[in-house]
Amino acid sequence: MSLTPRIAIDAMGGDVGVRMMLAGAAMARHKHDGLRFILVGDEGQIKAALENHPNLRAASDIIHTDGVVTGEDKPSQAIRKAKSTSMGLAIDAVKRGDAGGAVSAGNTGALMAMAKLALRTMPGIDRPALAALLPTLGDNDVVMLDLGANTECDANNLVQFAVMGAAYARTAMGLERPRVALLNIGTEELKGTDEIRDAAALLREAHGLPMQFAGFIEGDKLSRGDVDVIVHDGFSGNIALKTIEGTARFVTDLLRRAFTSSTRSKIGFLISRPATELLRHHLDPNNHNGAVFLGLNGVVLKSHGSADAKGVANCVHLCAELIEKDITRQVTEDLANFRRGDAA
Repeated sequence: MSLTPRIAIDAMGGDVGVRMMLAGAAMARHKHDGLRFILVGDEGQIKAALENHPNLRAASDIIHTDGVVTGEDKPSQAIRKAKSTSMGLAIDAVKRGDAGGAVSAGNTGALMAMAKLALRTMPGIDRPALAALLPTLGDNDVVMLDLGANTECDANNLVQFAVMGAAYARTAMGLERPRVALLNIGTEELKGTDEIRDAAALLREAHGLPMQFAGFIEGDKLSRGDVDVIVHDGFSGNIALKTIEGTARFVTDLLRRAFTSSTRSKIGFLISRPATELLRHHLDPNNHNGAVFLGLNGVVLKSHGSADAKGVANCVHLCAELIEKDITRQVTEDLANFRRGDAA
């Protein structure tokens, strides 16, 4: 099933706001001229920014609102003013069917709360999960979920995350049978909490799903590329994500310091520049920008607040791909197949 991608953009979200969000949307449309947009936010600022992007202007409608969800707003505060904020109205466009998906770089907790309230969770899903693609040493990226939406999860939650993550890997990476693993403190079957061990038992006995359960994986193997989907609760997942991001910054900063420490180091940098540029590209978070809330009746993506135009464009591209490949239908079908297999 191929769907025409129309995406609602929370133009006021992110560290820079309108200018960066629209620059990213325009960059995405230059590569995918079938994209159409609903731009939500202050109409005056949006129209001023569109002067620099005539290609985007021709494919966009504007919904005006003065309301903005700030980084300090609690989810409960954001929900109360959802109908008057750019974030809330972007999600509402998905709910009404005016847009196939929404992209925001705003407050993650508020986005999660408003999206869950407006779109509701899919049948068979207890809780939505935040999933993202991260770079590895293998041929493909790895899907990690949950990255912070649910701090405590039972075995059924983890199994649902595994099914959703596998569907996402098939959609975003074109894998027929993604390899799925549970993050644990060891690879032995007796290691880990009761919830993790119970989830593993359920996944080992699952039949008829287009995925391969690969058992447990430890934290030092997250970026090796040995598996395609890594499942964990939101508490562990958020710590793992921040650790990976911090390590990437540490490596790049350490290299920068080393290559500027002396004249000889600067000459060495010039010689090794092709390799260091490749490393910088691989570790650049803008190349993997875009986390999706899986398990909702609609497509909602969170862009990093500090993403540049290229990062926003990558998030928009991912949103369009998930709309075109109908990720919601794929997750629904996989869950139905899992329940049938479980009942058998």
